[in-house]
Amino acid sequence: MLNFVHWNVDPIIFHLGSFGVRWYSLGFLLAFLLGYFIVARMFKREGVDSKYLESLLIYMFVAVLVGARLGHCLFYQPDYFLTDNHWIEIILPFGKDADGWHYTGYQGLASHGAAIGILVAMWLYFRKYRMNPVWIVDRMVIVIALGGAFIRLGNLFNSEIYGVQTDLPWGFIFDLNGETVPKHPTQLYESFSYFLIFLVSLLVYRKKDGKLRPGALFGWWLIALFGVRLLVEFVKEEQVAFEQGMTLDMGQWLSIPFILLGVLMCILAYKGKFNEHIILKKDEKILKK
Repeated sequence: MLNFVHWNVDPIIFHLGSFGVRWYSLGFLLAFLLGYFIVARMFKREGVDSKYLESLLIYMFVAVLVGARLGHCLFYQPDYFLTDNHWIEIILPFGKDADGWHYTGYQGLASHGAAIGILVAMWLYFRKYRMNPVWIVDRMVIVIALGGAFIRLGNLFNSEIYGVQTDLPWGFIFDLNGETVPKHPTQLYESFSYFLIFLVSLLVYRKKDGKLRPGALFGWWLIALFGVRLLVEFVKEEQVAFEQGMTLDMGQWLSIPFILLGVLMCILAYKGKFNEHIILKKDEKILKK
């Protein structure tokens, strides 16, 4: 008889009064702290003023939160959130029904929305600081993969976004959700994959001593990360009702454009279309490399 994993870990680490600190929130915080440390080392290694990193952190933090929230509301539950009674729940954790206003809590973040938010934020950042987008994206994606690994571990602790039934010995029975049969721990599949993408990307960066072919790492990263997402979705339960019966679910349809963008970036990178890039150095002069 197979001994499946009975997963009944409390998603809350501890309480501060009525407020509960979740493992998910801790993972989110660790992702930003470690990402900041790694990118700071990159900036220092390549002689870029650290003040640009501090601004970048703010842009990224806001982009992830806003993009992920809007992504879920617009891609997965537009019929709920784009209504007179519930639109306020996009930005505030309150809803309205026949009994009036009540607390609902935030429910739903989408990684594809976060990816779009990050691209928009980086575009705004580039315009302000005149830093070449390809130069900085090639470095930021390294830590974004690490952040994705932590976020998926947070989903595991929340007992959410898991797979369909399985007979594999590493199947998880999510007791807190009332599950009685083992399911694919797709959170772990994605977390391990994203962490591997992080390690490979970081090793490539270090092996090249920061002298990357502009755009190539970003392109391969898009193909790898969203390729993983596309494959894992085949054994993941539907997140919303309208996905039932679809050949590809919403997560897969949203992954395909990112994969195609990755292919395009690789083609352009290996043709040398991004070879000249401009960055600001500590002496505030614009240097071409």
